[in-house]
Amino acid sequence: MIVTVAKVTDPAQFLAVFETIGAAKRREHGCRAARVYVDPDDSHRMWSVFDWDAEDYDAFLADPEIPEIARRLALQAPPAHAVAATELDA
Repeated sequence: MIVTVAKVTDPAQFLAVFETIGAAKRREHGCRAARVYVDPDDSHRMWSVFDWDAEDYDAFLADPEIPEIARRLALQAPPAHAVAATELDA
């Protein structure tokens, strides 16, 4: 699982690109599912949770088309990766 947090200038534009061009590119790189959450304290902060193997995610980040897609997402800065504090079975 990969979790990122991004601050965006336009939430609607972010979601439109994330759900179309972004989804196609993620599928191309082995992403099985993605979910976006809007931060309850800041509607311009998006939490993205991906069902993705780390090596496939790394290949996605290395794809030469990613910078242009990222630009279209209306990101204020590159997404930050959330690091799990622990992992439990239940």
